Amino acid sequence: MKLENDLLLRAARGEAVARPPVWLMRQAGRILPQYRAIRERLSGFKELVETPSLAAEVTVQPVDELGVDAAILFSDILVIPEAMGLRYEMVEKKGPFFPRTITGAEDVRALRAGEAAADELEYVYRAIEETRTLLDGRVPLIGFAGAPWTLLAYMVEGQGSKTFTRARSLLYREPALAHELLEKLTATLVHYLQNKIRSGVHLVQVFDSWAGILSPQLYRDFSLPYLKRICEALPEVPVTLFAKGAWFALRELDQLDCQVIGLDWNHRPQEVRRQLGEARVLQGNLDPCQLFADPAQIRQATAQMLEAFGPRHIANLGHGVYPDTPLEGVKAFVQAVQAHRY
Repeated sequence: MKLENDLLLRAARGEAVARPPVWLMRQAGRILPQYRAIRERLSGFKELVETPSLAAEVTVQPVDELGVDAAILFSDILVIPEAMGLRYEMVEKKGPFFPRTITGAEDVRALRAGEAAADELEYVYRAIEETRTLLDGRVPLIGFAGAPWTLLAYMVEGQGSKTFTRARSLLYREPALAHELLEKLTATLVHYLQNKIRSGVHLVQVFDSWAGILSPQLYRDFSLPYLKRICEALPEVPVTLFAKGAWFALRELDQLDCQVIGLDWNHRPQEVRRQLGEARVLQGNLDPCQLFADPAQIRQATAQMLEAFGPRHIANLGHGVYPDTPLEGVKAFVQAVQAHRY
């Protein structure tokens, strides 16, 4: 099906466009009253993720409400550990929690992996198909996954953490076991993302949310090789890598076979351009808290960001939009981008 608005796809491929495309990480969520109305009827977050018709409905809501240039499938990065055999819970106002964690070699070897694990996620692939039907060719659909290191961090730690001491110490104490788990995660992620592409997503984004808690050497050893394999396994669609906090790895990320590099809000656009050049397609990186300001300030900050990056840029925030962000702030950001011309 031909897309009515393929601006994001063209920008991701490095083609010249008249204005930057815009979408927001976590755009489908509590910033929208339509989303909150659906959540109030359900038992919890996971019911929404695992019900294809509802996941499709909330995926399309920001396209209808905000007029963004892409939809991103409503899901969660932790569906992968669950498909591998490690169940998670989503605790309201606290975040993810794993009742059982990875503590040793037996736990790793008991996990499903690869195609067998990816095939457990049929509800995700059905949600893609239903979302494509609802979108009816209006904008591209983005599929996403967590990076192997980020998933390992949750599977070993059992929840979010300021330090991820258990996960990080595993890399020092039992590096071979860490690599064994990362191998299983990577094999599963490759099949999962390939299944998503076959089901109809137009682009893929990989979130390495906990990249910044590793030292540069640990990141080179325990994340970059696996990101490389994922990128090389997905030649059919543009791939975006978003490694939050990995300012030290920009040049290494630039060498991977990805089309777009996502940036958090701590990067200076001019410095990134100096390091990576004008040809690299970048995404981001407005501070999510900027959207709490008044609309005039948001428009000014957005214009400054767009000018600093120049062409070959996809407008977005430097992290997911926060749940209590004022809707008028989100709309001011989107409208400011859409008014920009190169």
